[in-house]
Amino acid sequence: MSKFSNLLTPACLIDLPRLIANADRMAAVADVAGVALRPHVKTLKSLEAAQIYAPLPMPITVSTLAEGRAFAEAGYSDILYAVGLTPNKLPAVNALLENNISLTVLIDSSAAAEALADSADNLSGTLNVAVEVDTDGHRAGIGAESPVLLQIAAKLAGSSKLNLVGVMAHAGGSYGAFDSEARQHSAQQECDKALLASARLEEAGFPVTMISVGSTPTALSGITHEGITELRAGVYATFDCVMAGLGVCQYQDIAISVLTSVIGRQDEKGWVLVDAGWMALSRDTGTASHPTDCGYGLVCDVHGNLLDGWYVQQTNQEHGVIVHRDGHTPTEQNFSYGTMLRILPVHACATAGQFEKYHVTRDNVHTQETWNRINGW
Repeated sequence: MSKFSNLLTPACLIDLPRLIANADRMAAVADVAGVALRPHVKTLKSLEAAQIYAPLPMPITVSTLAEGRAFAEAGYSDILYAVGLTPNKLPAVNALLENNISLTVLIDSSAAAEALADSADNLSGTLNVAVEVDTDGHRAGIGAESPVLLQIAAKLAGSSKLNLVGVMAHAGGSYGAFDSEARQHSAQQECDKALLASARLEEAGFPVTMISVGSTPTALSGITHEGITELRAGVYATFDCVMAGLGVCQYQDIAISVLTSVIGRQDEKGWVLVDAGWMALSRDTGTASHPTDCGYGLVCDVHGNLLDGWYVQQTNQEHGVIVHRDGHTPTEQNFSYGTMLRILPVHACATAGQFEKYHVTRDNVHTQETWNRINGW
């Protein structure tokens, strides 16, 4: 156990009680809906953190094959790699199959299906494949009514090494849903289109066992998710200023923060200078379109209590500039030289990615343990 004052700043802190509460919230949603929960481990990329929100033997979602390898070595055996597969990743995919991992990969084109079918004979085991369905025009995927869906299924069916398990959808547009009605609409649309794609596959003679949907806003939207087999979500474990700005959580639910130190002030400008720049906070300004723009993060005291109106307005590589929304002059009481502060991140995934390890606190005074992060691809 060590006091925060012993840490070298900037450092990434995890508030364990908040992390546990957030994990319990999502687990309860999946339980009530009667669907499996497949947490996305991409935010923290930590085996220790996953013991809280994705304990063995839960199925998981990963965003990199490095995550897949690390979690497979830790005993996870049901893994969805939720980024469109490319041919250069097949050796890494095959290495997981050689370790008897039930691995599901994602494609969304006839070209990808054909390339996968052409290479399938080189696989060491059966590879599960899901088709990504676009539900809101936000990112990847094909339309639920697209003829390409059945073309993909037909190409995969020609190989005994490939197993089409079903469909996956991600309602990325829900990150622009600022009220519960909009989030419910996005969630229902996500489910409806995934179910439509699944029905078309079944009618064409292709059995479906996976109908996977999810984003943190839609998973927590309050709809029933009827007919869906599993929910996916990731950032709910820590939350961030984007999620709070949408109303998915409160700022006090955010379980991740960056510990930083005051290195100086420019009182005539209303600036507080800290040692957390974009190398610690990231360049994400994802709340710029929100009613409350959090800049590069909201400012808390060292114990995690919000300092009303103070936020990181600008960053350089190793410098952050804190200002007050109403132009208040920083006081010696809150911002004296050497004072430690905490910054709530705008986008938890981006901020967490700036660190190699996390310092875990139970009391917001001390760190009790350190968790490692899995980096790379």
